[in-house]
Amino acid sequence: MACNFRAAMPQRLPLLIASLLTAALAAGPALAEKADRLKPMVFTSEKQGVLDGVNQRTELAGNVVITKGSLLLRAEKVDVRETREGYHQAFASGMAGKPVTFRQAQDKPGEAIEGVADQLEYDTRTETVRFIGNATVRRTRGATVANEVSGAVILYDSRSEVFTLEAGNASPNPSGRTRIVIMPPAQPDEPASAPAAGLPLKPSTTLTPGKPS
Repeated sequence: MACNFRAAMPQRLPLLIASLLTAALAAGPALAEKADRLKPMVFTSEKQGVLDGVNQRTELAGNVVITKGSLLLRAEKVDVRETREGYHQAFASGMAGKPVTFRQAQDKPGEAIEGVADQLEYDTRTETVRFIGNATVRRTRGATVANEVSGAVILYDSRSEVFTLEAGNASPNPSGRTRIVIMPPAQPDEPASAPAAGLPLKPSTTLTPGKPS
């Protein structure tokens, strides 16, 4: 299954934009690493933390780091809630000059999804990640970037391999537009591509750090 991209207007009306190049179709799916589902979720922070066993809620602040297998999430504040079925919903927010960052390996060796945004919502039940505000997400293969999407909001569904983009004032692109970049397949006779540059850390000018509603 190829990775698809969809763009949405601020009213959230989805519109299919593009799919990967034909060469990517033969590469097969690159779903989020299945082993991660069976790994424990580990939390660390520099400031306060609260574990509410009655309400199944964990709150942390101050350079928070969450790991779950290959998954790595960094944020200034995190609120994690556990459902009755044992799934987790994480709400993360960054701060000026230090957005939320997310990275997770894919089942296909060497591939990963990484992104940054002002805020982030992660749901283990649906296996979706929602990047909110100044959002940029990349699929990497080793040290190279295979494709990159950016917009005001990006919803990544790891099961279907679909990116849904929304335009708006919180987009890092001019005029609040969405943006999709699909790199050409590497040619055998071409030199190796330069290592992928780190995702830029851009301060939010439209969102106030805090828990998403």
